Amino acid sequence: MRITKFTHACVRIEADGQALVLDPGSFSEKESVDGATGVLVTHEHADHLSVDNLRATDAPIYTIAAVAEKIRAEAPDVAERVTVVEPGDQVDVGLPVRVVGEMHAVIHEDIPRIHNSGYLVTVGGRAVYHPGDAFSLPGHNVDVLLAPVCAPWSKTAEVIDFVRAVGAPRTFAIHDLVFSDFGLGLVDNLLGARLEGRDQEYRRVAAGEDLPL
Repeated sequence: MRITKFTHACVRIEADGQALVLDPGSFSEKESVDGATGVLVTHEHADHLSVDNLRATDAPIYTIAAVAEKIRAEAPDVAERVTVVEPGDQVDVGLPVRVVGEMHAVIHEDIPRIHNSGYLVTVGGRAVYHPGDAFSLPGHNVDVLLAPVCAPWSKTAEVIDFVRAVGAPRTFAIHDLVFSDFGLGLVDNLLGARLEGRDQEYRRVAAGEDLPL
């Protein structure tokens, strides 16, 4: 298994001849979808959904109904490759995937919530979880957690509690573009220290790097 982090929330998982790309949004590199065999999109925000990036691949796309509707409105040609999934679904996208959760985290009470579903991908007996923009628990043992570490909808205490609750032996940072390097360093130190003695490892790698598995 190879997992590559791209800018912000985009991650590519390669195994068994498959290349599954999660959330190749507008902040992420177009090359993230080169040779993709499947694409998963968690929700409709631009940092997770880019029609231009979806057009750069001919891979099938799996996503929730709200995202599928947005793609149909903006890019009918892309919509032809979309399969709608729902929370609780278990689908085969070349690799087994379970759809987790239904709602985006609260940004502010004045801002209507949208739908968001994370994806639990099983690779060679190991489970990799990308939650999108939510702290929904997967209801399943997780080996590798892709944790959103900074966002307008979160605070570091919530990130720590989420990572602890999931309990994955290995956690890697995603959704990390909106903080400065200094701010990310603070999060890294806080989160790493809060996991000491829990048999949980936390790391953040630069965009374009493979996660050290």
